[in-house]
This record gives sequence, C-alpha cells and structure tokens, in this order.
Amino acid sequence: MSKKNRKKKKGLYRFGLRIGFITSAISAVVLFLVMMFGYNFTPKEAGILSLMLAGVVFLTVYAVTYYNSYKRLKTIEKLFKNIARKRFMEYEDVTTDHHDEVDYLVKQGIKSSRTVEREIQRLNRIENYRKEFIGDISHELKTPIFAIQGFIETLLNGALEDEEVNRDFLKKAMRNVNRLIYLTKDLMEISKLETGELKSEIEEIYLYEVLNDIIESLNYKAEKENIELVINDFDKNIQVKADKNQVKQVLINLIENGIKYNVPGGKVEVTVFTKPKQPERIFISVKDTGIGIDEKDIPRVTERFFRVDKSRSRERGGTGLGLAIVKHIMEAHGEKFSIDSEPNKGSTFTISLRRAESVQV
Repeated sequence: MSKKNRKKKKGLYRFGLRIGFITSAISAVVLFLVMMFGYNFTPKEAGILSLMLAGVVFLTVYAVTYYNSYKRLKTIEKLFKNIARKRFMEYEDVTTDHHDEVDYLVKQGIKSSRTVEREIQRLNRIENYRKEFIGDISHELKTPIFAIQGFIETLLNGALEDEEVNRDFLKKAMRNVNRLIYLTKDLMEISKLETGELKSEIEEIYLYEVLNDIIESLNYKAEKENIELVINDFDKNIQVKADKNQVKQVLINLIENGIKYNVPGGKVEVTVFTKPKQPERIFISVKDTGIGIDEKDIPRVTERFFRVDKSRSRERGGTGLGLAIVKHIMEAHGEKFSIDSEPNKGSTFTISLRRAESVQV
C-alpha cells in the first residue's frame, strides 16, 4: 500500500478513534467520580476500574462506529474525489435506517454529484451549440458575401461600363445583400428566442384578424409565384391566448414556406379547426401541394439552417431558420407544432393555440 493510500485510510479510521476516545474518557471520569463519592472506593481502585471500563467502552464504540460508518465515509470520499475529477456514476445505497448525520452527508453528496453532472452536461451542450452555431453562421454568411464580392470585382474590372450586364450584376448583388439582411434579422430573432430574452406577451386576440392581415400581405407573393392562397371559412369570433406578433410571424413563416416550396399552379390552404378531445385548443394547419419532405428529414427540418432543397432555398432567399423560429415560438407558448409530409405530395404544418373563451363540454 502506498503512503498516499495509507494516509487516506488512516483519515477514515480517525473518525471512529475520536468518537471512541471521547466516549471512553467521559465514561471513565463519570465512573471514577461515582465510585469515589458514591461507593467510597479508594482512588487506586476507582482509577483501575475506570480505566478498564474506558478500554471496553473505547473498543465497543470504535467497533460499532467503524461498522456503521466506514462504508458511508468511503462513499463520501469517493463522491467528492469523483466530483473533483468530473467523473460521475451511480452509487449503491449505503444509508442506514437511523438517518443520522453521516446519512445526511451521503445523500447531500449524491445530490451534489448529480447537480454538478447536470451542470457540466448543460455547459457541454452550450459549448457544442456555440461551436455548431459559429460553423453554421460562417457557412451561411460566406456564400452571399463571396457572391457580392465577385459581382463588385467584375463591375470594377470593366463590366460597369457594359450596359448589357452592369444592371444585371447590380441586381444580383442586391439580391445577396437582401439575403444577408434577412439572415441577420432571423439570427437575432432565434438568438433571443433560444436565450429566453424575447418574452411572449400573452393576450386575447381574434384569430380571423391575424390571418386576414397575413393573407392580404402575402397574396401578391403568391400570385407572383402562380400559387393559389386559400383560407377556409371559420368562426370570425374565435379568440386565442397568444403573443400577437409572434403568432403572426409563425403563420407568415409557414405560409411563405408553402409558397416557396410549391409547384407552379399549386395551392396553399389554411384551415382553422378544433378536436373533440381538446376543446380548449384551436388548431391551425397550413397545407401545400409542394415538393414535400422525405420522412427521414422531418425531424431535422426545425434545426437551424437545415434545408431539404439547399439550392432552391437559397435561390428563393430562404435563410434556413424559418421553421426553427416557428418551433421556438410554439415551445415558448407551451403549444405543439407538428409536420406531416410526403415527397411530391405536399406538406401540412399544424400548430395549436389555447382558446380564450370558456368551452362548454
């Protein structure tokens, strides 16, 4: 056994030695006084009997303390050693039925170990998120910046004087500038949502007014892409509890997605409905007749910068953050967001919102 290990083991023995010594010393003094003043023993006789009793008490107390506490003290030592080394494991239950101070220390040690483990895991997730985010954003910014650089260099190298191409190059450069603007705006939005900086201001809103405003604002874009935009009839008096601006953004993102990834002559249909088993909620679905999503990609479409069709998304000015923003806003509301889709058969995006008025069941 090494010197270091002997020192550790000695430290564990000292706990029982201290208790045994203190208990035996007190017992010896008390017995000595009782025999001297209660039974008229001589000092020598009282001293011998007291020392004998002290020895018995010491051995008994030490043995009992060692039996009851050694395993628990070893567990405490192991706990804090593992915490210091950032190692975490499950520990066997070494507590007793007495629920004494050592039991309390064991339980608190295990609780502390689990808390530290969760905190380290959280910090690791944040660090991984930071690295992933920097990688993603670098990639997303690089494409439009290099494109703008290329167009401007070409113009400066003589194309500026060529009337046949100069306006075309400027338009392409401007399209990439707009893409950077949209990307920056979406990045700021999702950053605020993920950090909890952007709080939801819940109020009672009329769903019809919100949807009507959105359809009116997106009609021009739909007509330009030769897409029919339809909102099915529903009760205009329905009210929901939500943040008006955030719900508006969710529905704009979903409807714009339906327009972007549709086919010429396609359709985007918005439906408001209820479910008998959940009368306290209102459901809104946005259904398109577009390119659809492969089943394996559905769980990933709400990830930042994930695109089903990368070339088409960039061509249409997509940032790859729209559905990620939708997911975060719905989670902030404590609501559901679901996706049903098949390749070349279109997609249906559904969100839920809490109904404002009371419902008679």
